Amino acid sequence: MKKSFYLRLFPIALVLLLTASVRAQEGLPALVKRVKPSVVAIATYDSTGEALMTGSGFFIRPGQVVTNLHVVRGAVRAEIKTLDGKGKVFPVNGTLAVDEEGDLALLSVEMPLERSRTTELTTELPDEGEPIFVIGNPLKLEGSVSDGIVSAVREVPNSYRIIQITAPISHGNSGSPVFNLRGQVLGVVTVKVTNGQNINLALESARVAGLRAGKLQPLSDLNPKNKDVAESLYRSGIESMWLGNYDNAVGYFENAANKNPKRAEAWVQVGYCKVKQGKIQEAIRAYTQALQLKPEDAEIHNKLGDAYYYSGRLREALESYTEAARLQPDRAETFYNLAIAYFESGNPSMAATEARILQKLDRKLYERYLRETM
Repeated sequence: MKKSFYLRLFPIALVLLLTASVRAQEGLPALVKRVKPSVVAIATYDSTGEALMTGSGFFIRPGQVVTNLHVVRGAVRAEIKTLDGKGKVFPVNGTLAVDEEGDLALLSVEMPLERSRTTELTTELPDEGEPIFVIGNPLKLEGSVSDGIVSAVREVPNSYRIIQITAPISHGNSGSPVFNLRGQVLGVVTVKVTNGQNINLALESARVAGLRAGKLQPLSDLNPKNKDVAESLYRSGIESMWLGNYDNAVGYFENAANKNPKRAEAWVQVGYCKVKQGKIQEAIRAYTQALQLKPEDAEIHNKLGDAYYYSGRLREALESYTEAARLQPDRAETFYNLAIAYFESGNPSMAATEARILQKLDRKLYERYLRETM
């Protein structure tokens, strides 16, 4: 019985091995041909039928397309065009989910489900220098391909990363998927820096994976008549921070916090920008204010721990990291922080204990810890 089981299992394993081998040997033309049908061009229109904006997107589930929120905001109607064969146009029913801070929208598309070619989202952040390529709709040139490398991966508070890429980006590329050389989506093009060359940004795919389909909402619901001033300031701060302009960003966030002092996220962003400016004591005060509003938020405890760490207050850093680990025991970054802080405080035994937990959660981050403590 056992031998028969393994004989049945062997052909399946062989097919998977051969598939992986073929994928590993794919060149860029073959990769593009394979993943291009998952990408779509997007066009939006106002209430009179006048064209507003073009953008890009991609299927993550049958009949569900991800794009940038700013591509469809302001529209009353939208449609997508597939890039397989001659392409075909399908209407957008509305939004199933919106991520304001991440500038993402999950669209429901009225189409036969078998016409959707979904993509695979990578679960790992890319390495700096890693080759990538982008497929999108720049300047209405549907299905255009550009390639480059990952030039940096930058953190933004609230648990996501911005990926800086060198692949050329133009108007219409907003919402384009950024692929690695395994054909997996590692990010979504979201911001183009117009005063510099090849400084283009994408939001990591982990944020996309968090979009969950909910109640269908019409596109017109994205356009409230009275836009909240504090929200507008906050969004401007996010955009400045994505571009690394922390001096501008902190002004927006402080104004947003003053307009709405009960929004913990605004205080978190103030704290993060203050750390980047080297104003650590001001950062600690901002994070403490955020914790008064959200005392059970592991991310804020982590950030407060970072501020204490940078100010040399290791005991308080360890207290904050420990509380973050209690609140969110499966987050690898917290145990990396604990291991580093214990190592720096001269407690190698506790550092090793935290590092063993880190090893189980994130091998890549564990290897980084080893490099930094050798």
